[in-house]
Amino acid sequence: MSTQSYAVAGLVLSQSPTFSSLVQDLQRDLRSLGYGKGPIDGVFGPGTASVVEALQFDLMHNDGSGSDGNAPVAVKSYNNGTVTALTGIVDQGLVACIASMLADPAFSKVPFSANPAQDNQSAIDALKALSPPPVPIPFLIQILMQESDGMHFQVPRGSNIDSYVTMGLDRNNPRSASAISSRGYGIGQYTLFHHPPTPQEVAGAITDPVQNVRKTISDLKDKFNNFVNGATPDAQADDRLTEAGAGPLRMCQYPTGDARYLTDCANCIRNAPTFNIVAGVTPVIAGSQSRFQKTQYHTGSYQNVPVRADIPCDWPYAVRRYNGSGPNSYDYQAEVLLRIAKS
Repeated sequence: MSTQSYAVAGLVLSQSPTFSSLVQDLQRDLRSLGYGKGPIDGVFGPGTASVVEALQFDLMHNDGSGSDGNAPVAVKSYNNGTVTALTGIVDQGLVACIASMLADPAFSKVPFSANPAQDNQSAIDALKALSPPPVPIPFLIQILMQESDGMHFQVPRGSNIDSYVTMGLDRNNPRSASAISSRGYGIGQYTLFHHPPTPQEVAGAITDPVQNVRKTISDLKDKFNNFVNGATPDAQADDRLTEAGAGPLRMCQYPTGDARYLTDCANCIRNAPTFNIVAGVTPVIAGSQSRFQKTQYHTGSYQNVPVRADIPCDWPYAVRRYNGSGPNSYDYQAEVLLRIAKS
């Protein structure tokens, strides 16, 4: 529960390397409102300043609309007229806005857990027990590790006391580099383009990790069924067409009813030959002019990557399309295959 200890007449909070319990309370409240992904460590660094700027942007511009629907409230309705610029500094005018948002039950808050490690493990155990498996479980688990380190709730470590639902924040708003354009919630990074979420979204896919992962499962199945060998060029995987042709989709080398069906992926992948990927040198597909590249998200270079063409199913291609179709999707694919091989 918020104490708003930083609601002190005349107090201004800005960047400082020194720990402050006031800053820690501020970070907790910003996290609860969906304007940060941690840490909650009491140090007002550049990351916290960026979170504050994102809130300031929304207080000036967020009308509650999103490409996937509308939020229950418009964030800019909480602006008391004092927030007029992106400063990254918390004055008492901004504190009053935060207080209004925290007090309003219509503004959905990000859930937290009293036992995050236990809740995270229970979610993974439930996924491993799915029978019959709707998608290959090792692929699913390692996608979740890739997305959120397998954590639906953050686990406090050291000075970071964060135990809220894991979040990913995209900043692709052309109006401001500080603005948050979408938020991914939980173990499978259930993504919303409106903010705050609706009560139904919080009660379902945001609070419950199994409900959250059902969206991941649905998306992965959709990519397998419709974006590996689809009817149109944008519904096809170039790597699959180059390496395996346009034949029927390959679900698994084992038949349904076999205990290894959609579960023995690690052994299949370990049995494939491997190769090394060098950023700027290795083509994403043999003969392609596009090369693996180092980016802010990926190293671009990998050792002992299983050769996807020698894995007897089409899930490696579906995993790439799960991440999109751009150059980074090949890095994502290589990283998931490496994770499975090492699991």
